[in-house]
Amino acid sequence: MAVLKTFKKERLRVRVFDGRASMGDCAGQDAAEYLRALLKEKDEINVMFAAAPSQNETLAALCAAEGIEWDKVNAFHMDEYVGLDPAHPAGFRNFLRRAIFDRLPFRSVNLMDANAADLHAAVGAYDALLRAHPLDACLLGVGENGHIAFNDPPVADFCDPAMAKVVELEERCRMQQVHDGCFERLEQVPAYAITATIPAMMGAKRLFCSVPSETKAEAVKNMLCGKISTACPASVLRTHPAAELYLDADAAKYILQEGDKL
Repeated sequence: MAVLKTFKKERLRVRVFDGRASMGDCAGQDAAEYLRALLKEKDEINVMFAAAPSQNETLAALCAAEGIEWDKVNAFHMDEYVGLDPAHPAGFRNFLRRAIFDRLPFRSVNLMDANAADLHAAVGAYDALLRAHPLDACLLGVGENGHIAFNDPPVADFCDPAMAKVVELEERCRMQQVHDGCFERLEQVPAYAITATIPAMMGAKRLFCSVPSETKAEAVKNMLCGKISTACPASVLRTHPAAELYLDADAAKYILQEGDKL
């Protein structure tokens, strides 16, 4: 794999790769190495996973990694659409089942119930579950509008008291789902979702953030070159003591143009 650029922005370690495959391979291998080391010290660990096409290569590399005692890993779901048919292929729980949850023998797989008759109670139950299982690792991405999970700029809160909540999705966020091929039209994308909050994810001991494709280039530029602000929620990763950002050359095109300015 070819690394085109490596640098730190505040506390965030950033690596730019020549392609999407090498980006995902490195992210998956790094996550695997961390999980193996952690499982030598702990009998049980907790890991949260993002569901998006941007995570395909990272999750594939992680699934292929050897020596991970998956029966000691509790898996957590990052976000889910409210009211979507539970069998819909674009459902995030279904993405994660296909990509990783059904491929490995996890100790437990903990899914959000976004179709619950009492949605408030379901969110409260997931909030309690996350509090009872502090995250050891979180594998995440960044949205076209700079969101992490479904914390879009209008609802993102770096000091959110909740661990999970229901949010209304920004139109740009919903259009990303069309761009990703998950839905044919904007009207098909649900307007609401359950999401893990920013403090829930930032509480993880390690963050592995994979961001490929040119559609994310503007968000990456705002994330790394702008202020740390909820205007670009992903910018908060610059404050985490152990976060890594993996970019392909397309996502990093504006960063590469900056040369050594960063």
